[in-house]
Amino acid sequence: MRKFIFNSSIIGAVASGFAVIQTTRKGPRDWRLALMWVSWALTIALAVGSVLQDDRDARELENS
Repeated sequence: MRKFIFNSSIIGAVASGFAVIQTTRKGPRDWRLALMWVSWALTIALAVGSVLQDDRDARELENS
């Protein structure tokens, strides 16, 4: 769990999530808002994937 909390890509994705939430609450609701949410979801998926890949690579190096 610690590998997710302290990873800079996860921290950046969560911070951008706050911006998307604020835009949703205060901004206009149009196609750009939906695109922002899709973009944020992809950012989260890529950040989690990179953390898992780094962990997998570290374990392979450790076992070699």
